[in-house]
Amino acid sequence: MINSVAPLHAFAFSPPPPARDAAPGRSVDGENDSQVPALRQSETAADPAATGGGSESEFSVADLRQIAALQATDRQVRTHELAHMAAGSGLTGGASFTYQVGPDRQRYAVGGEVSIDISPADDPKATIAKALQIRAAALAPADPSPQDQKVAALAAQMASVARLELATRERAASSAEGSADSRQAIARRPGVAAAAAYQSVADGERATGFRALA
Repeated sequence: MINSVAPLHAFAFSPPPPARDAAPGRSVDGENDSQVPALRQSETAADPAATGGGSESEFSVADLRQIAALQATDRQVRTHELAHMAAGSGLTGGASFTYQVGPDRQRYAVGGEVSIDISPADDPKATIAKALQIRAAALAPADPSPQDQKVAALAAQMASVARLELATRERAASSAEGSADSRQAIARRPGVAAAAAYQSVADGERATGFRALA
């Protein structure tokens, strides 16, 4: 998911909590964990060292179901955030995850977010390109969250404003060029130079007190 902190926004994602047939796992505050592998394999029941010397037989059927659900959620969350980061490369920061400790004492990601820069670029064309990338990053996951949709809408609005600015600049430049071309065209018309010279002579006569006679 992408959540906002101006001038950054962050893609934030929290899938529905896994079913809990037994006592729920313990929640852990979110941490920046961009170095954690994208897909977590459980290091639980089959590994006595990971469970403090226990074995798979120590877990109830409900525990095993919860562990499987947490593993699935972990993969879903990490895949979601990695999609944001891949599409928003150059604009996004690292992923930050919220964890839950399962019955196997392992931490599983149950929510996450990725920050992204949504500030305008130096010129309208660059801003349009940046806005398109932001929108693509927001909608990159197969299941964009409501916050992702909000960021995509902000990116579309940014692109619209930049297009208006670009059109205004192009019209102003076209108008300036048209004025210059008009002046040049008038100067090239037959007789214009002669008429201007005649007017200059006539003005000169009046200035000196002479008057042309027929």
